[in-house]
Amino acid sequence: MQLGKPVVELSGPWLARQKSRLRERRGHERLWAEGGGPDHRPVFTDRVIAALVILRFQLPHGVLAAFYGVDRSTVTRAVHEIHPLLAARGFAVPGEGGLRLRTLADVFAYAQARGVELRIDGTEVQVRRPRADKPGRRAFVSGKRKQNTKKASVISDDKGRALWTGAVRPCRMHDQTALKTDGSWDLFTQYPEVKTQVDAGYRGLAKDFPGQVTAPPKKPGKDAPAEETDAWEEARKAQPSAQIPVEHANAEHKQWRPLQRYIGRREYYDETHLAIAGLVSDRTAMR
Repeated sequence: MQLGKPVVELSGPWLARQKSRLRERRGHERLWAEGGGPDHRPVFTDRVIAALVILRFQLPHGVLAAFYGVDRSTVTRAVHEIHPLLAARGFAVPGEGGLRLRTLADVFAYAQARGVELRIDGTEVQVRRPRADKPGRRAFVSGKRKQNTKKASVISDDKGRALWTGAVRPCRMHDQTALKTDGSWDLFTQYPEVKTQVDAGYRGLAKDFPGQVTAPPKKPGKDAPAEETDAWEEARKAQPSAQIPVEHANAEHKQWRPLQRYIGRREYYDETHLAIAGLVSDRTAMR
């Protein structure tokens, strides 16, 4: 990904947010002419670079503060200005110049229009453990990983290019429940030609939309005939192959340090995950 692209893309929204914030703080329009007043330091391009470096390597803010010769709080403020803008960019579409997918409805509309078969899966990342006296602490405890994690749902095409990441939630919420809460059930009804491959965790989705969603069959009972058991075994072995593209999409996201283990505050995890996923999509869309 070229640096100039996000700098140009984010400069307008960033400047508009700064003007809005200052207007709200003053309570009136600016009195000085444009260009008056103190300059932003570091400049906008350096703020974007600092935010991207922290996204990629999860460096302490104090390291970049020392590099730019500013206070640590200045770098922290710059990061919290840039990361939400990166998270709101959406996902680049393969072969479609400036088109970006920002919502789940965009993904379904694109898949139906282009005949793309989707892949759906969930991913989880270890986060900070909540304080012992904090309500809802158990919601972050993963029964699978025995750690405190947050989950996200990922949708990719059959070539492993992520088209959407969202439904970020504490790990106790099931993958299928998160998608249902985000409105995927209504979208499958609205876009009846969309096809998707899922794993066993989304078997309820396949049950409700048998012509659109393909999931591995349920394991037959002990008294089932040999033919049924053999058919299930064959389908069970074929299913991971169908899910490989979305697993590759997850793996590309986790090359970025924050999605290997997130050490920041949990309330900033969502925008961090979405910002990384959007940046990765810029590269994968060129495949």
